[in-house]
Amino acid sequence: MVSATSKTGIEHAAYELQSFSLDAIKAGKRTTQALGPNDVLVRMKAASLNYRDILVATGIYNKGMSLPRIPLSDGAGEVVAVGSGVTKFKTGDRVSPNFMTEWVGGRINPTVKGSDLGGTIDGVLREYAVFGERSLVRIPEHLSFEEAATLPCAALTAWNGLIESGGLRAGETVLVMGTGGVSVFALQLAIMSGAEVIATSSSDEKLKRLKKMGAAHTINYKTTPAWEKEVVKLTYGRGVDHVVEIGGAGTLAKSAVSVRLGGHISLIGVLAGPAQTPDFAISLLMKAVKLQGVFVGSVEMYERMNAAISLHKIKPVIDKTFKASEIVEALKYQQSGAHFGKVVVTI
Repeated sequence: MVSATSKTGIEHAAYELQSFSLDAIKAGKRTTQALGPNDVLVRMKAASLNYRDILVATGIYNKGMSLPRIPLSDGAGEVVAVGSGVTKFKTGDRVSPNFMTEWVGGRINPTVKGSDLGGTIDGVLREYAVFGERSLVRIPEHLSFEEAATLPCAALTAWNGLIESGGLRAGETVLVMGTGGVSVFALQLAIMSGAEVIATSSSDEKLKRLKKMGAAHTINYKTTPAWEKEVVKLTYGRGVDHVVEIGGAGTLAKSAVSVRLGGHISLIGVLAGPAQTPDFAISLLMKAVKLQGVFVGSVEMYERMNAAISLHKIKPVIDKTFKASEIVEALKYQQSGAHFGKVVVTI
């Protein structure tokens, strides 16, 4: 057992992004900071990938980010030591850090925005990490470390967009796009809430999987380019109550058509590239749509989400698992878009 009273940190294995390239993540050594009274030392067990990690590694996310930087924001591990003032956790507890370590509750602000793991500060692709007590949450008992590592960004973003910001209610309709982590979690959380889900993908095989998971309707957006019209048709001309928008400018015009009068769009991703139609704002305005940018969530939201996941025994969908030494291969697989659900790395 690691001593919580040690005045020195622990040397451990870590992976570092040394320059802006997916191939520039190399194995190295780091030393943790010494534990303060309110700190917790966590032995990281697993991490999961997000599209953001590709943007970070290639310099698109923040070209001014200082390097080297330990990548990845989403992880889970075991508490191995606690500071003298820690009351929330004990050794042996299974925990996960929030994406923004300083966002405990309330509204997002510039201070908490600068505490994003794997971006502004070092991430979780390392053997040991020290976190403030208030930055951590307990992970659901029915989940493995690998499954719990998928929750901090993808699941919490979907939860915030649909439940916290969107106020999703039973009987409403939700449109999800594709089969990435956020979209699959959005489908699971929507079904858990008693909502009806319409899902899109370019793959008929993936659409079959979404149907098996509970999607009421599926649309192949390659064979049905005007998929927004199909969404309207499936809702008898009304439009959906909620859109989980992961395409960004490239699909927002279609989302504006798909959503009902007074509906809610959770703007999450930028996967589809630049917009093709610049006048979608008129549709949003004329339909009194609430367009909500969603930037993950707080510790308090994370705890509420985990309570719901535990109650309903929701299991994250993991597409493929890599070793930490295969991080470059894992990121390239994530970049390919071939995955269904989450890509995980064991540490």
